[in-house]
Amino acid sequence: MMFPVPEPMPSAVTAVDRPEVRVAAFFDLDGTLIPGSANIPLAKAAFRAGLVNVRELALDLTRNLAFMLKGSSDDTSAKVRDRILRGVQGHRASEVEALTDGFVDDLVATITPTMREVLDEHRAAGHALVLVSASPTELVSRFAAAAGMDLGVGTTAGRDADGRYDGTLAGPFCYKEGKAEVVRALAEEHGFDLTRSYAYSDSVSDEPMLAVVGNPVAVNPDHELRMMAHAGGWRIVEIGRLRVAVTRMRRAAHSTGRAPERAYRRGRASVSRRGSAQAAE
Repeated sequence: MMFPVPEPMPSAVTAVDRPEVRVAAFFDLDGTLIPGSANIPLAKAAFRAGLVNVRELALDLTRNLAFMLKGSSDDTSAKVRDRILRGVQGHRASEVEALTDGFVDDLVATITPTMREVLDEHRAAGHALVLVSASPTELVSRFAAAAGMDLGVGTTAGRDADGRYDGTLAGPFCYKEGKAEVVRALAEEHGFDLTRSYAYSDSVSDEPMLAVVGNPVAVNPDHELRMMAHAGGWRIVEIGRLRVAVTRMRRAAHSTGRAPERAYRRGRASVSRRGSAQAAE
């Protein structure tokens, strides 16, 4: 699988009087490069460091499990964002940055073999490798560096003059349109030609990011993104057994949730049939 570089569009500007245009490959993190959620080891590290209590840890793990089973949602993503902002408020940025030291290498090791090949092929083609995620920038930037990528940007928390987090955002929430905003800003800063660049994601929530590049790619896509990819003629990357396992987990969770309703309907139907038979006798 090679990545042909498109021919540049005709232009009155020559290569002599403009800088070389760069191609980037933008990657989502959770569910795209790695099979799970990067916020799970972050939540555990925060608990061990005393930044969150047991109840808050349980909530974080529950929300991240929901993400793994059902995919991202506006409500879940916003709650995780708000929890992180509250949890780090008043702490020095250096404390939070140090949390990742104990697990980032193990997290990088979970990059799926298929996506490692994709990263290698883009690297060989001379493309910039850029990680963009709703997770905290402190985690995303360190993951990107450890994975040999060029840039890593996530959701960035505001800091006061003393270097402590102040509970605000210092930029867009890197989710949905906010992630597309981050991608456009990176393109402006680093000279990426978005019409020739690539973006990889597993979720329809990243449609705004996928829409700003010339080469969107769906990775183990959820149903909505798969339909969008088929309609748009986008490339789809399947991760094999991982996709099957996740699909089974999601179906099992869905079936469990619907089981009481189905049982009720079956019971009502059985009662109705018995009543009809008795009336006929």
